[in-house]
Amino acid sequence: MAFTMHSHSGQFCPGHAKDQLEEIIQYAIKLGFKTMGLSEHMPRTDISDLYPEELLPTPQESLAALRPRHEAYLAEAVRLRDAYADRIHILVGFETEFIRADEYAPLIRELALHGDIDYLVGSLHHVRGVPIDFSREMYAAAVRACTGKKDEGSGGSGEDYDDNEEEALWTTYLDEQLAMLQAVKPRVVGHFDVVRLLSKQPQRDLRTAWDKKDGVWSKVLRNLEVVREYGGWLECNTSALRKGLPEPYPKREIAEAWLGMGGRFTFSDDSHGIAQVGTNYLRGLEYLEGLGVKEVWTMERQVAEDGSKRLLEKAVSIEEFRASLKTGEDQGP
Repeated sequence: MAFTMHSHSGQFCPGHAKDQLEEIIQYAIKLGFKTMGLSEHMPRTDISDLYPEELLPTPQESLAALRPRHEAYLAEAVRLRDAYADRIHILVGFETEFIRADEYAPLIRELALHGDIDYLVGSLHHVRGVPIDFSREMYAAAVRACTGKKDEGSGGSGEDYDDNEEEALWTTYLDEQLAMLQAVKPRVVGHFDVVRLLSKQPQRDLRTAWDKKDGVWSKVLRNLEVVREYGGWLECNTSALRKGLPEPYPKREIAEAWLGMGGRFTFSDDSHGIAQVGTNYLRGLEYLEGLGVKEVWTMERQVAEDGSKRLLEKAVSIEEFRASLKTGEDQGP
C-alpha cells in the first residue's frame, strides 16, 4: 500500500510548486498510491517571512493572499477527499512554519482546530528568521545570524563561513526545532535534518563532528527523544535524493539512533507537483531496508454515524508498499 504523508501543489503553493491538486491526486492513483497526505504550507504572518519569488506583484498583496489561500486549500482538500474516496484515502493536514515561536505556536494551534485537519507535518525552514533550504547565500546568512557576524547581503558567495561557524547554525536549528516539537507535537516530523541540504559537508558524521559536550549530536538525541515520548513519527523523506543528497532525510546515524529508541518511520516524497510524486521511492525503501526497517506507518480516518472522527495508526510492510507501486523503475529525480 503505497502512500505519502507530505505533498504540495502549485495550486496552493504557487511559484514553489506546480500543477493542480486534483491532477496530482489523479497521478498518485495511477502510481498505485492508496493513501495520500495533503500538507500544503501554512500561512506566514509577516512580509519578512516571504521568499524572493513571493515579492511580486507586491509583498503586501502576497502576504494578504496567504490566509485566504489556506482556507481555499482546506475546502478543496475536503472536496477531493470525498470525491475520490473510492479510489484513494486522503488525509488532510498542513506543514508548519516556526519562524518566531511566540507568533507561530498559537497560530498553528488555531489552524489545527479546523475539524477536517487530520495531522500536522512539523517542519522548520528558517533559523533566526532566515531560510536555510532556499539558496546557499541565504544559508550563509543564517550562519551569520547565528554567530552574530554582520550580514554581508546578497553579494556573499554562500561559502563565506567556516566549519565552527556552521556548528552555530546546527545547534540553533536543533534548539528551534525542539521548541516547535514541544509546542505543537506534530504527528509527522518533516525532514528532520533539512539543515544539511545546503551545508558544505552534508554527509559529516554528526556523532563525531564538533565533538563538544551538549553539542550537535546530544541535541539530535534530545530532539529524537522528545518525538518518541509524545508518539510522533519521523518521515523518511526522499526529496533529499532528488536534491542531490546520497541519503534521504534523516541521514543514517540519525535514523539508527531513532530506531534504537524504538521510533517509527512514515514515508514521504515531499512532492511539489506531478513530476515528483513517488520520486526515488524504490531507493528510499532500499535505504530503510538497509537499516533493518520492516514497516512504515500511516493513518486511516474512520467516521462514526454521529459524525465523530478517529484516526487509526496503520502499519504497512515495505514488501507490501513496494508491490503496490505501479512502476517497474524508480521515479528518479
